[in-house]
Amino acid sequence: MHGIELSPAMVTQLQTHKGASEIEATVGDFATARVGKTFSLVYLLRNTITNLTTQDEQVECFRNAAAHLDLGGCFVIENYIPELQRLPPGETMYVFTATPTHVGVGEYDVANQIEVSRHWWMIDGQLRTFSSPHRYLWPGELDLMARFAGMTLRERWSDWHREPFTSNSRSHISVWEKVS
Repeated sequence: MHGIELSPAMVTQLQTHKGASEIEATVGDFATARVGKTFSLVYLLRNTITNLTTQDEQVECFRNAAAHLDLGGCFVIENYIPELQRLPPGETMYVFTATPTHVGVGEYDVANQIEVSRHWWMIDGQLRTFSSPHRYLWPGELDLMARFAGMTLRERWSDWHREPFTSNSRSHISVWEKVS
């Protein structure tokens, strides 16, 4: 197993856990960092692809994943489906979570395919805030990026239980196979 992590501090944190000696880690950008070997599986979970905020970076990520795959190996992405169909006409924000301790709002810039994820948490009586930009993309756009990188769609599900992916799905697990 080998991971790519942008933050040296996170790699240091990983090394404190039991079994960490079995996981190699390279500090770098997952869209461009090379590790010098290939694998049967490369994956990005929990919407990580959207942390790359340009289409060019996302395309490069697919190329990098393919460069690290054996022929027949798979690239797996877990990602959300943008909530655009749930926005009333003229609105740009959608509340995706609201609990007594956490409110999360997605603010959409449709022209640039950017969602700014804004969070407010109540932790030990203090309000904490955080926001981050994400370039959202549709499964069809991911399929095209995979094709550019020499991969083809093998499977797509709505969730990790392999429920069918439909037009009502709010997330997807997509699996592409390296064919060339």
